[in-house]
Amino acid sequence: MAKPKPPAPQVKAYADHQVITQPNPLRHVVSYVEEKGSDDPVARAEQALAGLAGEFDDWMQQECNRLAAAYGVILKDGFTHSARDELFRAAHDIKGEAATFGYAAAGAAADSLCRIIEHAPDIAAVPPELIAHHVKAIQAIVREQTSIDRIGVAETLSKHLRGVADDYLKAVNHDRPEHLEAILAPSLVPGA
Repeated sequence: MAKPKPPAPQVKAYADHQVITQPNPLRHVVSYVEEKGSDDPVARAEQALAGLAGEFDDWMQQECNRLAAAYGVILKDGFTHSARDELFRAAHDIKGEAATFGYAAAGAAADSLCRIIEHAPDIAAVPPELIAHHVKAIQAIVREQTSIDRIGVAETLSKHLRGVADDYLKAVNHDRPEHLEAILAPSLVPGA
């Protein structure tokens, strides 16, 4: 069975120009519905997200516990490959989930920690306090997030940690231009 040929474009000529109207072969497959009672998938998704909001605190606390456990392994055994990877994954998950769960400042601090792990030429040479401050800051931000007065403090803390981390990374990567470019790039994390 041969497909019917689509209609040819319509050309309207004017004194100084032409208007070409392409036929829309998909027009017949579109159906219009009344606005009343129509399904709004965005509204449904927002409603489902609001229904889960009570669980966000628990989820973030679980992620913080995972980060603390990964950091505890590093304190005990040092920066083994698997310990480094677990710390990175825990921080990366917090970075990705924090804004959705209402913890943007924790996401910014986790982003800063990820950058240290990713761009430090020798992770074992990173000052231990720098990593400890990031882990403790993320835990404190999540724990104290319920107080509106502390949100400004959390954002200030995250920005300060990012600045200290960037200064450290610039210093240790001065001979690695490919890393300097990534370090100097602005963050993609909301609130960072």
